[in-house]
Amino acid sequence: MSRLLLAFSIIVCAGCIAPQTTKAEAVEKTRLVILGTAAGRSSWRGSLQGGFSAAVQVGQSVYVVDFGRGWADRYHQAGLGPKPDARNAGGFEYLKAGFITHMHADHIVDLPQLMLMGFNDGVRKPIEIIGPGRNETGSRKPKNKRAGGIVNPANPYPGTVDMVNGLIDSFAHNFNDALADVGIPSPKLFYKPRDIEIPKAAKANGQNVAPLMQPFEVYKDDKVRVTAILVDHAPIFPSFAYRFDTSAGSVVFSGDTNRNANLVRLARGADILVHEVIDGGWVDKLMPPNPSPLQKYQVRHLIESHTLLDEVGLVAAEAEVGKLVLAHVAPFDLSAERVIDQAKGFDNIVLAEPLMSFILD
Repeated sequence: MSRLLLAFSIIVCAGCIAPQTTKAEAVEKTRLVILGTAAGRSSWRGSLQGGFSAAVQVGQSVYVVDFGRGWADRYHQAGLGPKPDARNAGGFEYLKAGFITHMHADHIVDLPQLMLMGFNDGVRKPIEIIGPGRNETGSRKPKNKRAGGIVNPANPYPGTVDMVNGLIDSFAHNFNDALADVGIPSPKLFYKPRDIEIPKAAKANGQNVAPLMQPFEVYKDDKVRVTAILVDHAPIFPSFAYRFDTSAGSVVFSGDTNRNANLVRLARGADILVHEVIDGGWVDKLMPPNPSPLQKYQVRHLIESHTLLDEVGLVAAEAEVGKLVLAHVAPFDLSAERVIDQAKGFDNIVLAEPLMSFILD
């Protein structure tokens, strides 16, 4: 138990505002902040763990990975923006880009908050929103005949561009009122969505399988280079992991995935690997005494499309990373004692909490 608890005592800064640094210091440092840790398409009855999201800060520039429940509140609490003044609440002035791993609800549920509140919270420059493109080959049918038909059959599996533009259109009443009433500019000036184009060399066929491939660049500026790779999270496709390389070091986000070679390839030698995890013992307890075929499928999906607690340390060891941070955890209240008991094969493991902060310099 001492190994994991010692890591907490060194790193945890939950609920505190990071001290302000000088410009000379800031350009040398990379800061990882966990904004939410719970997994699953549920609000967990308002759990304070929030939905998965994290931020990478390089100097003043900030980059967000996924927009899980409550991410924006934690972003402000973590002091990722300038201090507010009497005329402006501030907060998002330094946010340069957001990255979406995949289109499940727990990774995008609070993206609209950025778009609806962003201008009043400091957005003054365009923010790129980068994520999966449209899956044009998706053809799955509802598991339950009483569930109703496919939503939006003309475009059943839209990508990031369609999603962001569709959200803007859906909230047109609010945006147009703001344009006419107080002069807040159009959100289309500030939110610039981009679908990730998968390299043809990867030979991805869109059928829910991530082929063995090389990482490829999806974003670069003067602070960071971001590379991505496809990972397995069937049946949803595409699903990405991301690597952030800065002058101070490297941080990798697994996204939602099972144990697979692509993630290991992307994470090789990284300083920090932020990896999802699921407790197989918890999944076993979800199965009722006489499960229906649908219930059996749902449980099998949890096991096959996520990484088990007793396997995640082996992933970190194979990738030879410096530190393994467990976030996007199921159950949401996974305990440190359970991690110590079950996680094998790697020593430097931290069970994340919201507002936990890590510094690379």
